[in-house]
Amino acid sequence: MPKVSLDIESFKALASETRLDILRVLDGKKMNLNEITKATKLHKMTLHEHLSKLTSAGFIKKIEREGHKWVYYKLSWKGQGLLHPENTRIVVMFSMTFFSLLFGIITFVSYIRQQPISPARELMMDAKSESIALAVDPFFLYLTVIFMIVFSTLLVVSVWRYKKNKPQKL
Repeated sequence: MPKVSLDIESFKALASETRLDILRVLDGKKMNLNEITKATKLHKMTLHEHLSKLTSAGFIKKIEREGHKWVYYKLSWKGQGLLHPENTRIVVMFSMTFFSLLFGIITFVSYIRQQPISPARELMMDAKSESIALAVDPFFLYLTVIFMIVFSTLLVVSVWRYKKNKPQKL
């Protein structure tokens, strides 16, 4: 299980079982005060006090839209990280996956650009000769293959971890 580190203010905000219940209710949802009141069966003033403490600690985002009556609350990145610390690992794995793809493409382009085009080669191509001798260092080609293998492996593992940790919808 991944470790979660908290500062003193965050620890104080989570010291109440009620606030933990509020975080669980907001998991994956955007709700207004009335919806949270129905889900937690708390009075609006009590709930408002708990929501303000969770907002100041950074666990909840308060979404106010100009010209709209309702204020919505949803988990912030910090709140999601608290309830689902494995998601941070999945994001890091996806990032590494796409960096390996990017490096694979860059090394492949480097390999293609290093192929020499000489006047003798152009003459051979004009004569429609079947055999063209190329003196190209395969280093970038090997790097491309390595990066594509790393990309494929990381992609499979990342998707598997994502599907394994994805909450089931009812």
